[in-house]
Amino acid sequence: MYSRASFAIATAVATALVVFAAHAADPLPRAKPETVGMSSARLGQVGALLKADVDAGRIPGAVIAIARKGKLVYYEAVGWRDKEANAAMTKDAIFSIASMTKPMTSIAVMQLTEDGRVVITEPVGRYLPPLGNMRVAASLDTPAETVAAARQMTVQDTLRHTSGVLYGGRGTSALHKMYPASSSTSGSTMTGAEFIAKLASLPLAYQPGKVWDYSLSVDIAGLVVESVTGKGLGANLEERIWKPLGMTDTSFTIPAEKLSRYARWFANDPETGKPQYVLDLSKPLKFECGGGCGASTAGDYVRFAQMLLDKGTLGKAHILGKKTVEYMTADHLAADVDNRLPVLNPALGNHGFGLGFAVRRTTGVAGTVGSEGEYFWSGAYGTYFWVDPKEEMVVVLMAHVPGAYRGAMRAKVGSLVLQAIDK
Repeated sequence: MYSRASFAIATAVATALVVFAAHAADPLPRAKPETVGMSSARLGQVGALLKADVDAGRIPGAVIAIARKGKLVYYEAVGWRDKEANAAMTKDAIFSIASMTKPMTSIAVMQLTEDGRVVITEPVGRYLPPLGNMRVAASLDTPAETVAAARQMTVQDTLRHTSGVLYGGRGTSALHKMYPASSSTSGSTMTGAEFIAKLASLPLAYQPGKVWDYSLSVDIAGLVVESVTGKGLGANLEERIWKPLGMTDTSFTIPAEKLSRYARWFANDPETGKPQYVLDLSKPLKFECGGGCGASTAGDYVRFAQMLLDKGTLGKAHILGKKTVEYMTADHLAADVDNRLPVLNPALGNHGFGLGFAVRRTTGVAGTVGSEGEYFWSGAYGTYFWVDPKEEMVVVLMAHVPGAYRGAMRAKVGSLVLQAIDK
């Protein structure tokens, strides 16, 4: 028979287990915003903005995670995971993250440099021989006329988008029309070998190292990882990034048992009425494209972002060395590079690019509030993350908003997050 003291202890333990279970799903340790210099009331405006967007029919729903000084201070889900099914958004909802796959692929490459298996200044052709002797189009509209490349693209070029390849869907020139439209269309319609063969049959748009232009470069980098390791990109990421960081819902294909958590998107853009596209990752890919074919959750990705802020480690997980993270998140665009980031997004004035991330060069000039040295990237379907080392903050926004409104949504969320900083 239990004594009164034993009963009290058992009750306390049970209560503690309930409290633990309630917070077991939190991706990082919780803290009140005020304990890390932020305002709870003003952070609440972030959720209010997203809810207003849901109510106005601009977005189906969203999940946002904000951490400062290693502590999770805001983690909310708003709107609908599947509006047609009347299913509310949940924090563990899974999203197609498009180009937010790129930073993970970039880290996989840099892990191989730390292993001594890849040298990023070497030509890509050393690892993918069909790309070893590419020529350069005389102009975008005369791709049949080519000139010799001054040098071949390097692995570093693929990570910083100076390889000379294109995204076919990002232009209307004759050469654009010859290139695969996007990472997602490449991964869903071609095998990796077919993708490389296609690129090898085309001229480059620019001399390698001379122009920053958003492109299929990181899909090439992912296939470098596969060539060096003899394993699929997903297997590499699972072994060396996802599993160590506890990113249990990050993958290239969403398994059947998790499809009930897959966030759905509006079939048509609410502003234009035109059909809109999100890569459906309930269907298998032909190759795991490192430039845009991943799926993840806000919880998984905020752990990934916190690892970057913590210079390559999270808890006991060691993903990269401190100096490697510093190298990747520095600006890799020299003064002689034709930097077309503002063509991609006019708000990116005076930004450079690292190995997988845009890097803010100054506090001013850019079209959004932010800190010098912050780094970030986003996905074509609406997702967005950034790391602000000066403010010791990481933010992850997950939403399926592939239309034009995604840019305004990100800018508004960014402003509201930063106005919540007190000290």
